[in-house]
Amino acid sequence: MIVSDLDDLKLDAADVHHLDKVLRLRPGEQVGATDGHGGYLPCLYQGKGVLRSDGPVSREAPNAPSLTVGFAPVKGDRPEWAVQKLTELGIDRIVLIPTQRTVVRWQVDTSAPHMERLRRVARSAVMQSRQCWLPKVDALDGWRGLLVGSGESGVALAQPGAPGIRQGVHTVLVGPEGGWSPEELAEAPSQVGLGEAVLRTETAAVAAGVLLGSLRAGLVSHRFVD
Repeated sequence: MIVSDLDDLKLDAADVHHLDKVLRLRPGEQVGATDGHGGYLPCLYQGKGVLRSDGPVSREAPNAPSLTVGFAPVKGDRPEWAVQKLTELGIDRIVLIPTQRTVVRWQVDTSAPHMERLRRVARSAVMQSRQCWLPKVDALDGWRGLLVGSGESGVALAQPGAPGIRQGVHTVLVGPEGGWSPEELAEAPSQVGLGEAVLRTETAAVAAGVLLGSLRAGLVSHRFVD
């Protein structure tokens, strides 16, 4: 469970419902609590939404380098699906970015309800995947804002036919299903490919998350050859 304070262990009504009605935990069963910032505390469930600590607090260092995946808003519940999977993959920041060819227009100053829903999805995904770090989920007016702190070389736009993700790229941005405009591609610090097929926006975002996470974890070290 995610709590605001590991010294307090207060749960909101939704979390209590999840423990009692969904997980059907009984008093005395074990459950973990995290503050979403690397802290973890083993607990015993006492029933009626009460947790009791069952050990010391441990701290998990943040993954390095920090990874970001951004994507253009899309219709329906596909943004929720993408945020859920990117959270499960351990992506540190997930960003919604309007583009010149974006069909779904989210204005940063009026997108609060959308973003709160996506943050709730990320919170649930952290608990489901038993992680200790809650990703930052936000929206920007454009991808140029991501260059601050990342540097030109660390940010790349996903584009079919471009070279694969290389070491040093920590942020991958996925355009709308109509693709990036020529002007956006011309301004991009770099471009990376995510495979030979043309992917839907949410699929491409998750593919970028898999590749970035695999490189960071050292799970991908060579090209497979027939």
